[in-house]
Amino acid sequence: MDILLNVLTDKKIEEEITISGSKSESNRLLILQKLFPEIIIDNLSDSDDSVHMHHALTTEDLLVDIGHAGTAMRFLTSYFAVNKGREVILTGSERMQNRPIEILVNALKDLGADITYAEKQGYPPLKIKGKELTKDKVQINGNVSSQYISSLLLIASKLDNGLEIELTGKITSVPYIKMTLSLLSQIGIESNFQENIIKVFPKETVKTQTVVVESDWSSASYFYSIIALADLGSEIKLSAYKQESLQGDSCLADIYSHFGVTTTFGKDFITLRKEKTTNKETLVRNLKDAPDIAQTIAVTSFAEGIACHLSGLHTLKIKETDRLVALHDELTKLGAKVSITDENLEVATASNINSNIAINTYNDHRMAMAFAPLALKVSIKINDAEVVTKSYQKFWKDMKQIGINITHL
Repeated sequence: MDILLNVLTDKKIEEEITISGSKSESNRLLILQKLFPEIIIDNLSDSDDSVHMHHALTTEDLLVDIGHAGTAMRFLTSYFAVNKGREVILTGSERMQNRPIEILVNALKDLGADITYAEKQGYPPLKIKGKELTKDKVQINGNVSSQYISSLLLIASKLDNGLEIELTGKITSVPYIKMTLSLLSQIGIESNFQENIIKVFPKETVKTQTVVVESDWSSASYFYSIIALADLGSEIKLSAYKQESLQGDSCLADIYSHFGVTTTFGKDFITLRKEKTTNKETLVRNLKDAPDIAQTIAVTSFAEGIACHLSGLHTLKIKETDRLVALHDELTKLGAKVSITDENLEVATASNINSNIAINTYNDHRMAMAFAPLALKVSIKINDAEVVTKSYQKFWKDMKQIGINITHL
């Protein structure tokens, strides 16, 4: 499905939007719920990734296909490794079969897991025979996807002696590691994280409890972008959010102050308001703890005619697509001057945005959503627009609510 977003003529916006629960929190809690059935989850994400995760955890099939769901692939690898007596072949889309997983597999095999590669060394599909893991110490590089580390943390309390993880090298995406540890603490599992050592203590059962998932901050980023591009005085109220968030992407509130957007916290909601014009100085940010919002920030900067220098983006190369290359290619089509390295992205100041450009999305939900706010400036086409359902089922419906006119091509 390709769509045309017609340029929004009335840029004074006042709306209220409810966003589904965080995909990151939901997928962690789905694994924990399977390990500890006493957990009840409220405000679960309706994303494709969480749907795939739930299906994988409930099916009895030998072949478990999680499509494009990278989080599910990482978390399920560890889950099935400790699911005694269960054998599965864990696979995904063509892109998923080209996303590396050897670092996690090696860590699990060091703990005693029975995992082999069904096809290409280091990549899914994986043949996993669930068994009891008897070892309780493992090393893993801290400068990799935090999902590898979280995957181990989620199963750690089910090992007889718990688990001690030594992170080697530089540690990135710390907020996502802390999110996992906070959720463990919330359900009653003890852990500690000191310097480069994480220790999770064993736990057989937890008390019956309901865990409410906070709405997804990554999804909120697109509304921050919209308000940044809207007229002064525009505002959007988003539910359900809290000031003391577990999500690293909550740094949006600080970052978007550069674009004149203020964030006011209420009880379980935030209000975004365009209070001032955008600061024309170059936006410089290290996003190592929040790489998923890089696409949104780069597009907002370009649209507002300011330069940006974003660093800490090395993990973007192994996402649904190589997001650094994808951003370079699509922003360039719009008239931007972009330079990238393996972990940096720079967008130069621009005075013009090319109209009616077709944005390729590369099976990446965030490419579609990050470019959508440009409709406040120019008409823009989005190819394969349905890819947004991976994390945000009603994204285009919410865009229409804001006033963006969408034509199906």
